[in-house]
Amino acid sequence: MTLFSSLKIGVLALQGAFAKHESAVLALGANAVEVRTPEELQKCDGLIIPGGESSAIFKQMQFIKLIDPLLVFASTKPIFGTCAGMILMSKEILGGPPTVPLGLVDIIVERNAYGRQVDSFTTEIETNLANKKKNIPVFFIRAPRVKLYGPDVTVLAKFMDEPVLMQQGHHLVASFHSELTTDVSIHEYFLSLVLASKKK
Repeated sequence: MTLFSSLKIGVLALQGAFAKHESAVLALGANAVEVRTPEELQKCDGLIIPGGESSAIFKQMQFIKLIDPLLVFASTKPIFGTCAGMILMSKEILGGPPTVPLGLVDIIVERNAYGRQVDSFTTEIETNLANKKKNIPVFFIRAPRVKLYGPDVTVLAKFMDEPVLMQQGHHLVASFHSELTTDVSIHEYFLSLVLASKKK
């Protein structure tokens, strides 16, 4: 029995490295649920939206009629979006094909602002999670850049003095991929948000 063993964490399994997110969730002792239908979403206490191609993921979500159930889910349960997940959770998207974002976090993001696939890179960032500072390794792969954020958004990490990890209420978004490293600190922080939400 671990701190997170009662949690069922959904991972949107339509595209991207969702299996890596599942591995991080399992490593922390929680249960991972692959989500491809509204019914599977309803079984979860929290949801991770992984990276991938944001407009393609959005079209798939529309096709399986997941948008409205996800918005209802988000009103009471935490969601963590990485890269494309951040884009989809934003309030406004700059660049790329027209996509109506979910508007869960008050940020304006620009697609692929850190460069193309060949410009991908690994770096370390300093995070401030639950008032504990820690340097962790992360991957930037066709990453979005936050151009503007609202007063209710808290910046938890920066890269080159720009916000890359942010929280609003019980939702968490990241420009980068943390699931591609062995450090599960950010997933652990997200699970703590889910646990707190479940206890309410």
